[in-house]
Amino acid sequence: MSRYAVLILPSANRVYADAAIALTQAELAAFNEAVLGGRIGTIAAEIIGGVPYVTFECDDLVDRDIAHLANLSSLYALFAIEGEVLRPITARRLDRLDDDLITIQKYSGKTNEQFTKLLMNVTVLASDFAGDMLDRSLTVLDPLCGRGTTLNQALMYGWDAYGIEIDERDVDAYAVFIQRWLKEKRLKHRVEYGPVRRDRRVVAHRLNLAFAANKEDYKAGIVQRLDVICSDTSSLADFLRPASVDLVVTDAPYGVQHGSRTRDRELSRSPLDLIAENAPAWARVLRPGGAIGIAWNTHVTKRDDAAAALESAGLSVVEPASERGFCHRVDQAIQRDIIIARKPRV
Repeated sequence: MSRYAVLILPSANRVYADAAIALTQAELAAFNEAVLGGRIGTIAAEIIGGVPYVTFECDDLVDRDIAHLANLSSLYALFAIEGEVLRPITARRLDRLDDDLITIQKYSGKTNEQFTKLLMNVTVLASDFAGDMLDRSLTVLDPLCGRGTTLNQALMYGWDAYGIEIDERDVDAYAVFIQRWLKEKRLKHRVEYGPVRRDRRVVAHRLNLAFAANKEDYKAGIVQRLDVICSDTSSLADFLRPASVDLVVTDAPYGVQHGSRTRDRELSRSPLDLIAENAPAWARVLRPGGAIGIAWNTHVTKRDDAAAALESAGLSVVEPASERGFCHRVDQAIQRDIIIARKPRV
């Protein structure tokens, strides 16, 4: 049995950095269960040379194992432990684009990029498509997409991204950002951004974008797609076909800085109202075997209530996130956790 060590990626957010060790242990366990055949044992926090690491034991890792572990959200470097020596292991991430796509935007209320990646990872790992994450382009929907952090992480992985957001200012800001970013990176792309009309009235605004990481792929028609709709998430069925996305990944309003609009247009401070009203629409566009991953503030919504709302939408809630070690402090008013549910195959 060989031993390995994960050096944790530095985080500008001190509170998240303090939680990163425990979160990495929980995320590593999710990878182990879904794609590593349960071969990892004795996951632990360990100080080596005065630096914190997450260590684990495993039969010798093969290339595909390393390719999966390279995408751990807080992985900075991976080492094999050989006596008192750490031997670096080359770990190539899925990332197809420069990481400033997800780091350059700064605004109030932005979700930590490392956590967004963690949320996406554990969601795909809970789905029936976990074994496909290295091999094919998945399709991700964020039904509360804000200014696109989740969408950008999906694009980083080479996947297609769909989003819906009610705040027109957020959608406009994201449309400006992503088009400017693509131009600065000299990536070939085509874009449409404008109103959606039905019965001679504007019902939404929509950003449709296709691009490729290199000119050769673009010419061959091998492109990634980004589709962002400015509308209420309750209208999702008007824009996306049933069973058209593999994953639904979202950060629910925390009930502190952000509220959520229910169908009666009242501002609610509870994410439960939003989840309960819209989970059926989210489940409708999810493919059988796909998974929904939601982060929420446990101070304003109980896990059992969120689970009941997802179960009522015909989804099967996966093992409680609290038992997997993903619950962590964001600030004095926000204790964040993850809940995941899978759409059963018929």
